[in-house]
Amino acid sequence: MDSLTDSPRVRSDSLSSTASQGSKSKMLLRQRLTQLLTCIEDMSSDDEASEEVSRTLDEAFQLCGCSVPTDVFRLHMVTWNVATAEPPEDVISLLHLDVQPAPDLYVIGLQEVNAAPMRYLSDLLVEDSWSHMFTNTLAPRGFVKVTSVRMQGLLLLLYAKQVHLPYIRNIQTTYTRTGIFGYWGNKGAVSVRFSFYGHIICFVNCHLAAHMNYALQRVDEFEYILETQDFDISDTPHIRDHKVVFCFGDLNFRIADHGLHFLRSSINSGRYNLLWTKDQLINMKKKEPFLQEFEEGPLNFKPTYKFDRNSDTYDTSFPKTWLGFNGKKRKPAWTDRVLWRIKPKNPPSAEEDEKASVSTDDGQEDYPILVTQDKYTSDMSYGVSDHKPVIAAFSLELRKYFDTPMVHVSPVGVWSADQDALLNYTIQEDFMSSTWDWIGLYKVGFKSAADYESFVWVREKELPEINELIQISVDKNVIPLLGGQYVLGYYSTNLQSLLGLSESFNILESTRAVMEGLVPENINGLNK
Repeated sequence: MDSLTDSPRVRSDSLSSTASQGSKSKMLLRQRLTQLLTCIEDMSSDDEASEEVSRTLDEAFQLCGCSVPTDVFRLHMVTWNVATAEPPEDVISLLHLDVQPAPDLYVIGLQEVNAAPMRYLSDLLVEDSWSHMFTNTLAPRGFVKVTSVRMQGLLLLLYAKQVHLPYIRNIQTTYTRTGIFGYWGNKGAVSVRFSFYGHIICFVNCHLAAHMNYALQRVDEFEYILETQDFDISDTPHIRDHKVVFCFGDLNFRIADHGLHFLRSSINSGRYNLLWTKDQLINMKKKEPFLQEFEEGPLNFKPTYKFDRNSDTYDTSFPKTWLGFNGKKRKPAWTDRVLWRIKPKNPPSAEEDEKASVSTDDGQEDYPILVTQDKYTSDMSYGVSDHKPVIAAFSLELRKYFDTPMVHVSPVGVWSADQDALLNYTIQEDFMSSTWDWIGLYKVGFKSAADYESFVWVREKELPEINELIQISVDKNVIPLLGGQYVLGYYSTNLQSLLGLSESFNILESTRAVMEGLVPENINGLNK
């Protein structure tokens, strides 16, 4: 492992010079304050001393202002090869829902989701069971599914707190096949990229070639995915163009050379570091420059493969290959991994010992991003698969490029299904708007942008001007009869995201609901 793995918290900065500049600023600040104290001690009544004090104070306060205001967002990632199994009864502990502060983003990558032909077709028509489980668990807690992408057994899900939705933009997904010479999607990668408060982030969920002897093929597949997978975005067409990249999944790297007895002894005693020197991925990082750009936290948890299902016992039977049994017992391995990369200033040379971490993005000095890994572990409590899920928690410290939604939308007056209602919207920032955009009415706790109760089209006659106040009428027949807490959301068909959300507001229960027998009639305080 590299030197970073000696620490439980692994940090990487998109601008290493920013950290050094911050240290220099603090040193200069101390010097100026020391000078100030000296001036005060030596102060006389002459004007020259007063001017010196004033000048030193000004410099000190200017240096105090050198610090860049930032916000910290929490990212919770899960990777799990589910081995065609159905979801467990709950995923609460997997998502760390009882941990405070709560995450801002959830990114969940699954491999080997059941992709039998009939099952895969049914999943195209209705939400697959894994997506259903995660969405139904997170939605009541205020998380909305931003997007998902699937390629056969590979599934990638992105959830965000509702408050962040207007600041998640330019969302695109794609996939790359590597199975059977690139023609089959049982292996490969699915990806999602998006802008988060202006910072461009990409997540890549991979499933690479299996078996002990295919380490070089795994490296080739990984590099092929990074080089060939592209997006329809001019400034970040490829994965490594993004400011921050997370690559994770069943990377399938094994622990070579060590005998099974030594492996068991090291695992049972918790001396995982004894196995790091034989981990294929760690060793490949020493040889492959492109891998050296990626960071990984310490493997201070049990190898996550292969277990007997519904147990904590490793399956060390003879594994099968295409030609039958291979004659060697299977050994435990850290097949399931989470790596991340900060866009470097220059591609690191093979001779460089330290990974480059300086970004070339425009405005990077003013808008740095710091990635800190807070947790890297597995959850041994889940047994539906022969893999254990791996969890990685990160803090993303960044300065927002913007904090105003592109669209402001709000209800007007009292809403009830007894009468038509009104809403206002205003385009606050220029974007590729369309008369096919629409404004959805969402019940608080909605699951995705498509989970609206009803919607209205935006003004159809002409595109709006910036800051123009536009009012739309909402037919009473599309307003919920029973009322409740709702929000309005402006959806862009071109950007495929919600660009503005209203504050939550109350829709009154309609008298029509009583007339239609949906609620009991209340007479003199008694339900009839």
